[in-house]
Amino acid sequence: MNLFEELKARGLVEALTDPEISRALEKPMTVYCGFDPSAKSLQAGNLVSIMVLRRFQLAGHKVIALVGGATGLIGDPSGKSAERNMLTVEQVDENKKGIRENLSRVLDFDGPNAAIMVDNYDWYKGMSAIEFLRDIAVNFRVPQMLAKESVKKRLEASEGALTFTEFSYQILQGNDFLHLHDTYGCTMEIGGADQWGNITAGTDLVRRMRGKAVYGLTFPLLLDSTGKKFGKSEGNALFLDASMTSVYDWYQYFLRSADVDVIRYLKVFSMKSLDEIAALEEAMKTHPESREPQKALAEELTRLIHGDAGLATALGATKTLFGGDTAGKSAEELESIFKDVKSAEMAKGEILGKPVFMVAADAGMFASRGEARRMAKQGGLSLNGAKIDDARVFGEEDLADGRIAILRQGKKNNFLLRAI
Repeated sequence: MNLFEELKARGLVEALTDPEISRALEKPMTVYCGFDPSAKSLQAGNLVSIMVLRRFQLAGHKVIALVGGATGLIGDPSGKSAERNMLTVEQVDENKKGIRENLSRVLDFDGPNAAIMVDNYDWYKGMSAIEFLRDIAVNFRVPQMLAKESVKKRLEASEGALTFTEFSYQILQGNDFLHLHDTYGCTMEIGGADQWGNITAGTDLVRRMRGKAVYGLTFPLLLDSTGKKFGKSEGNALFLDASMTSVYDWYQYFLRSADVDVIRYLKVFSMKSLDEIAALEEAMKTHPESREPQKALAEELTRLIHGDAGLATALGATKTLFGGDTAGKSAEELESIFKDVKSAEMAKGEILGKPVFMVAADAGMFASRGEARRMAKQGGLSLNGAKIDDARVFGEEDLADGRIAILRQGKKNNFLLRAI
């Protein structure tokens, strides 16, 4: 199976600018994909593009990751209902550093077929408005620009409040393709389905100005079975940077994948063969309770983005959630692991030196102190993963970083106590 057939089989082909792409890919090409530097870390949604670039690189093609330092100062209107907040040059520079680090975890920037990262700010920062209008914008026709689906949707969503700055975005991105073609011999741009208008702006410009055949390929936007955008967890983005999304939360996001979604996710993100994925799908049908595909997905992607140490941390945190002790865990880690369980705050003076069962009841974990005491006597109450009796009292050492303790009733009913 060649690369194009592989991409199709994995559901990674939405539209092509030319049906000859399959044949063109039989020889090494230079391919690029753009990334918006709107934050210091890329998100799980960007991982679709990154993994497609990885597949191109492993197949022997040269890959370029373009960070839109210039276009990021403007904001892409594609898929947006309102104008983005404009960033400063300093903010974009800082974000670029994080993006380079993110990409280096998945793409190989060393060796004979090293990936390249470029910033379009480098070729726009010295360009005057006259040069832009005379040399670049003159090649674009307003009716064609207005006909782009991304522009039409943005106009409808904003009741016509599309600025000229946003409108010019496709000109800049189109010229990016021309610049990369002239500088690196780039002949293909890839991106999500929402980038179709910007990609065709580039392929049209290169063909018009250089008379060369270049190509564009888009892949579907990844949505879950409910129609929710992939990589959004309870309204928050899932970042590749562990300081923005903990390793545990990253692992748990994929581990919680719905049965109806997980095989599709494996095809998009996993480097497992399609036969291996088919075997996991069969295992899910036979023993759905084992959640083998989810475990395989979560482990592979956590190892890819956070390494073996990150995976070990995530597995340890998962064990802690489901009955393990909390020894060595920081308050921040415990907050992350137990963020979805019932919790309460109490003054530290109402905790220290008091019987644990009494504190648990006063915090609202039990209906009464009597019920809490009976549970402790029966061995059904735990503090930080260790069973306690009704004589056990709270000590300073029981509070992680002096402020967090985990109580558990039975095997699964966790309760997070914050000392204030």
